[in-house]
Amino acid sequence: MTNIAKISALASAPPDTSGVWDDLVQQDRVHRRVYTDDSIFAREMDNIFAATWVYLAHESEIPEPNDFKLSWIGLREVIVARDEDGVVHAFSNRCSHRGASVCREHQGNAADFTCPYHGWRFDNRGQLFGIPGKSAYGPKFKSRDMNLARPAQLGSYKGFVFATLNPDAPPLLQHLGNAARYLDAWIDHNGGPENLCLAGAHRFRLACNWKMVWDNAGDGYHVPFSHQSLLVMTNDRYGGGDMAYFADADRSRMSNNALDNGHTVIDQRPEMHGESAWRQQRPQPGREPYEEHVAATYGEQAQRVLDTTVGAGMNLNIFPNLALIGNQVQVVQPLAVAATGVHWYATRRRDADAEVNTMRLRTQEDFPVMGEMDDASNFEECQRGLTNSPEDEWVDMSRHYETGKDLPAEEGIVRGPVTTDLHMRNYYAEWKRLMKVQPTLQVNKGRLA
Repeated sequence: MTNIAKISALASAPPDTSGVWDDLVQQDRVHRRVYTDDSIFAREMDNIFAATWVYLAHESEIPEPNDFKLSWIGLREVIVARDEDGVVHAFSNRCSHRGASVCREHQGNAADFTCPYHGWRFDNRGQLFGIPGKSAYGPKFKSRDMNLARPAQLGSYKGFVFATLNPDAPPLLQHLGNAARYLDAWIDHNGGPENLCLAGAHRFRLACNWKMVWDNAGDGYHVPFSHQSLLVMTNDRYGGGDMAYFADADRSRMSNNALDNGHTVIDQRPEMHGESAWRQQRPQPGREPYEEHVAATYGEQAQRVLDTTVGAGMNLNIFPNLALIGNQVQVVQPLAVAATGVHWYATRRRDADAEVNTMRLRTQEDFPVMGEMDDASNFEECQRGLTNSPEDEWVDMSRHYETGKDLPAEEGIVRGPVTTDLHMRNYYAEWKRLMKVQPTLQVNKGRLA
């Protein structure tokens, strides 16, 4: 049996000793089946999404006591809720009785959740407190064992809430590693953790594997090609565009940075923020009156406010499901081997007036409204090609692999040109490491103190 033929049994395989994962993910290429094989996808839901820290929500989405929203750990649906004391909790959206969903709204405010099937009631910490006809269960029934299941670990970093089912996963800050300093810079650009709020979201369902989105998240090579429609539109309508510096990206001052634990960042700031982020932005309608408003309202802070209106100048990708692009938060939700949900959240600042936050929202006119459509089309065509041409087995990720331009930088970071495939080689190294081991996955159902 060949290594490739062994894949059908991988979803439930013990810790890898066969070398199959090394065969599928090589230094400069990856096998098509990591995008198309159902058994690999099933294993990813445990080894990647359940066994490491995944992003669930931002605390600004549940600002008030009893607020809640739905989120996902891979395919596992969870409720993220703030209790009456303001403490954030996460627990499974799966009744401990027969398995029905206890919450069927995406977001709202509720002190408790009642299962529509048999009326079992749970508070917004996931604790069971009501069973119709409880006496019928007899003396051996222990309601304390029937609370909603909680992830093994829950953590928050400056408002970003993460969870994992792996009790042995390292602390959240260790998982973030050197991505934390880029996250700090992104948060500071947007007014600091006390001012950053997630606003509404654009939601897309794409006919592609979730890793297609991840391949693209750190890709500075595709911009002048994939986004021709956006670039032509902004040039024709406004006389310019804010991604012109990608035209000769290999010669630019931008960089692609491989961080620890599979995280990556495209740093556009040397080009986008070199003079002024605002002046690099495309000339939007209403720009001049807005500048006048900011100058009159904010005085000496006017330039800072103008610059924070547009993007933070980086694409920060926190493996496996969180990307910070411009001023927006992108969440990647795997649905099936060839289906992915993508959620683009706008952001606003609590300390800014309506004019500033409205202009911040206008950045979504580029992305995701137009730019995501360009990318989505290519993701889906890539998925179709990989599915329908099985004899052509390999996906290339060799750009700048042999040019000597991917070099060690400060604090363990490897840095290369913005067009390198370094980001793919980096996250696939983490992907392979996680796929090789059999993780301990655990939920907690005991009473909270």
